[in-house]
Formats: sequence, C-alpha cells, structure tokens
Amino acid sequence: MNLNIGFIGTGKMGSAIARGIALSGKIPPEKIRVYDIDQQKTKALHEETNVSVEISIEDIIAKSEIIVLAVVPGLIRSVLEPHTELFTSKKILVSIAAGVPIKMFKNLLGDKAKIVRTMPNRPALIGSGMTLVSFEKDSITDEECNTIKWLFESVGKVEMINENLMDEVTALTSSSPAYVFMMIEAMANAAVLRGIPSGTAYKLAAQAVLGSAQMVLETGKHPAELKDEICTPAGTTIEAVRALEKNNFRYAIIEAMEECTKKAKIIGEKYT
Repeated sequence: MNLNIGFIGTGKMGSAIARGIALSGKIPPEKIRVYDIDQQKTKALHEETNVSVEISIEDIIAKSEIIVLAVVPGLIRSVLEPHTELFTSKKILVSIAAGVPIKMFKNLLGDKAKIVRTMPNRPALIGSGMTLVSFEKDSITDEECNTIKWLFESVGKVEMINENLMDEVTALTSSSPAYVFMMIEAMANAAVLRGIPSGTAYKLAAQAVLGSAQMVLETGKHPAELKDEICTPAGTTIEAVRALEKNNFRYAIIEAMEECTKKAKIIGEKYT
C-alpha cells in the first residue's frame, strides 16, 4: 500500500503500534515515520524495525497521510497548536489518548479535520491487544476508517464503537489488564503459600487465565455456563466459588469498573 504513517510520540504504546505495523509487512518500514523528544527511543525503534526517524513534528505531519498522536492528554494542545495549518483534508489524525473526545481535536484543527479516536490496550505490546475505534462519518469515509482498522489489526483485535461509549468501555478494555494482572498475582501468591515455587506459580496462573479467556472466545458459551461445567457437586471448585461470592468478588470487579469509568469521564470533561 502506498501509504505513509507517522507517529508523534514513541512511548510504550506508540512504539508498540509502530513496531507491530512494521513487523506485519503491511507497510514498508521506511514509510513508517517516528518522532519523539527522547531520541534514544526513536533510535532503538529504528534499529529494531528500520522505521524512519524524523527530527521534528513538522516533518512527521508533512510526510505522512496518517498521523498517530501518541502523547499523554496534557501535551496534546502544545503539540498540535503550532502545526494546525499542516493538517489538510488529505491527512488523518489518529488519537490514542484516553478520555479526549473528537470534539477537542476539531476545536484545535477545524471542523473539517479528519479525526479518528482509538483506545488500544497494553497487550498490544505483544500483538494481542484490543483496540476500539470511533470516528465521525461526515468527515471520515468508510474506506479510510477500514484502513485505520487494518493498521491496528497489526497489534491485535479491533472493534468499531460509537464515540459516546468510549468512556464506558475504558474499564472493560484499556484498564482491565491491570485487574487481570492483580488476579494472576493473587493466584500465584496463594500457590506459593502452599509450597509451589513462585516462577512456576506465575506461569501456571497466567496460562490458566489465558486458556479460560480463549474458551470464552472460541466456544461462544456464556462464562456462567463454562463456570458451571467445572463446578462438580460437592467438589473443590464450588468451594472456591462460594468463597469468592462470600467476599463479593464480582461486586468488587463491577465497583472497580464503575470507578474507572467515572474517572475516564472526569478526564474527558477537561477537554470538552
């Protein structure tokens, strides 16, 4: 594909996406352009993938049809404001910033600016991410959006979603790996308590979570049905489930996700 894609910011997420696209072979590495104020990051990424390193934000925007903005929300305005005139109708700005609405970018770049809002998550670092994508149909064509989807599929699964649900799913996809990591840690700690070596415990716990998630995706069964299949009468698993219910396991997760969603909305309100 004759396409140039630029990255402003090569932190963990920006570099993961750039690396994934480069290694996928969808776009020649030299057509993937990266810029970061930390030159060591871009140098390392170039040495690993042969992507092109640019020396300024102006060069990234001028030489790219798709620009991925991979900076924290607090830097967006200072990064974009000096370069608003460079965003012509031939360029698409893709944001990965949590909580920042398309409206904010329109206010900066003009109503006709082409903006795509995405929400990738941390497993994108290993090509197993879940990225949500939203856009305004009056400014972005289906073909253009499909191109963005195609690119982000280099780092995992992609789903389209209405922007008004972006904050609602922050807790479900973007933040949820943290809860899973905590559960794996707790499972392993319990195993260590019973004498299993910690390295083995973490490996076994992680594989159990991975396999369980794959069963949900591949069987199409409701998680409750899969749970019931394991809970034999008077068995060990139902005892564990009883203890989890006694300690409000499901309520704790739901409450955590509610608080996460509230925080996402508070962040978004700063930019509306």
